Amino acid sequence: MEDDAPVIYGLEFQARALTPQTAETDAIRFLVGTQSLKYDNQIHIIDFDDENNIINKNVLLHQVGEIWHISASPADKGVLATCYNKTSDSRVQACAAVWRMPKELESGSHESPDDPASTAQTLELLCHLDNGAHGNVACVVWEPMGDGKKVISLADSHILLWDLQASSSQAVLASSAALEGRGQLRFTAGRWSPHHNCTQVATASDTTLRGWDTRSMSQIYCIENAHGQLVRDLDFNPNKQYYLASCGDDCKVKFWDTRNVTEPVKTLEEHSHWVWSVRYNHSHDQLVLTGSSDSRVILSNMVSISSEPFGHLVDDDDVSDPEEHHAE
Repeated sequence: MEDDAPVIYGLEFQARALTPQTAETDAIRFLVGTQSLKYDNQIHIIDFDDENNIINKNVLLHQVGEIWHISASPADKGVLATCYNKTSDSRVQACAAVWRMPKELESGSHESPDDPASTAQTLELLCHLDNGAHGNVACVVWEPMGDGKKVISLADSHILLWDLQASSSQAVLASSAALEGRGQLRFTAGRWSPHHNCTQVATASDTTLRGWDTRSMSQIYCIENAHGQLVRDLDFNPNKQYYLASCGDDCKVKFWDTRNVTEPVKTLEEHSHWVWSVRYNHSHDQLVLTGSSDSRVILSNMVSISSEPFGHLVDDDDVSDPEEHHAE
């Protein structure tokens, strides 16, 4: 990594929505959604060629509004979901929809990154995740190990489980649950656990983390005041069940064992401003990446709470000092 020149890809508009395309197993591919109030928004399909250290790209038009969240189907690499803002009658509404990209882009064909004559193609709308009765959608989360037929959307104070039918062209509301309490409770983030036969989902609302059983839509654990301020994001350890990471506006990243939620297993205080996102590495769960509005992305080596506490990523020099190491 130190020997290679950094690979930089520039966007025409600002963006804050990015996701890996996990259904694509033969390439390193990311989807990025833009936020523009004046022009048609775009979804950039970015392929990274790690052998030659170059980027290939395609651009799709997302004409319905600015993209606040994007997620890719784990089973069908041509299908994705977006949460976006649209304006009607001087009101801004956050909606969600499922889309299919053009067939020729699923096979990995690329435009030249420097071709000025290349034109953006349009997404095909498969279905809306209708939120009229439930409020503004914060995010859409796919069942991680499924066939791409089950998704959960978080709309204001509601958690909604959808069944996608007829090649994802129809969304049927299978079940739902709502936050109960005083004030205007609202979900900010959610994550579907890859463990327990994919029957658990974790959500964040204000400073609280909650676990839900998708079979009964009932709450199974609650971590009140998990952070001192708003919780921004969360992620499950892919290899170690019960372990959950969260981050928030208190500048902290915390790791939890959902069997005992009285105290976090570990807390990181590396950032100096709000921590917007936290993600585990899918292959090596000791590696955790966090991004913050302090303009830093930090990679942490959390060996002591990983599934391989004496794994091969630990150098011989580090054995005497088991504390975590960070690379910015």
